[in-house]
Amino acid sequence: MAVPCATGIDTGFATLGYGKVAILGVVQGITELLPISSTAHMRIAPALLGWPDPGSAFSAAMQLAALAAVISYFWQDIRCLAIGSVSAIGRRQFADPHLRLSIWIALATIPIVLAGTLLSKNLNICNSPLRALPVIGWACVVMAVMMALTEILARHRRSIENASLMDALIVGLAQVGALIPGVSRSGSTLTAALALGFKRDEAARFSFLLGIPAIALAGSKELWELHKANLDMHGWSVLALGLLVASVSAFAAIWALMRVLERFSAWPFVVYRGALGVFLLVATANAWLV
Repeated sequence: MAVPCATGIDTGFATLGYGKVAILGVVQGITELLPISSTAHMRIAPALLGWPDPGSAFSAAMQLAALAAVISYFWQDIRCLAIGSVSAIGRRQFADPHLRLSIWIALATIPIVLAGTLLSKNLNICNSPLRALPVIGWACVVMAVMMALTEILARHRRSIENASLMDALIVGLAQVGALIPGVSRSGSTLTAALALGFKRDEAARFSFLLGIPAIALAGSKELWELHKANLDMHGWSVLALGLLVASVSAFAAIWALMRVLERFSAWPFVVYRGALGVFLLVATANAWLV
């Protein structure tokens, strides 16, 4: 069995076994795509249950489950973008809206790729200071405040069809914030899209479509890092179970998020994030959680 941190990569999930990883897979899948920070929940849940931290490598690899859920849920959008872009290139119609959006998504992915590469030595290492609960707590509080401001101040009228390159780049830059545990990729990009005046459901749709390349790259990179760390067959089988469970729960999370945003607002997530952040700060200050 792989020894956690023996190679510098945090593989604590391999020691948890199938049952515990299945439970954490549900937690990871649900919180990965809701704007409430999966990292926060993956630190809290094991701590409350008395389990070891599954490690940042588990959370990073689990993004492939989120990718499967996003592709499944938004398949028609993705199919239209892919077919429309290829067709536009064939016809040399470079102003085609499908091709234009595809190019914008690719350009908006560059910031997080560069930032992720520069910070890679500090992100998924064992005992990373970025995974400290106070850091996650403050990130949750700050994001709750920012999301609340977008609900109060922004006009939610725009749709993806009238998005611009600048919109894509701003949301892409906001995605970089997701490298800080507790911020949440969906939380940062959704907040940015809301601030730009997109309708709530359109903001979520824009956020998810724009995040596909980043999610795919991050998850694939982590699988490669685990391969280089010589993760054994037990570790791979535990991870595979986690991915399977997380993909199903992530799809359910997208469905729930879209329903909430279509019928209500982002306020339920604002309140939850704020309460979660305060709880983490209080709990760590009083040594209830470490």
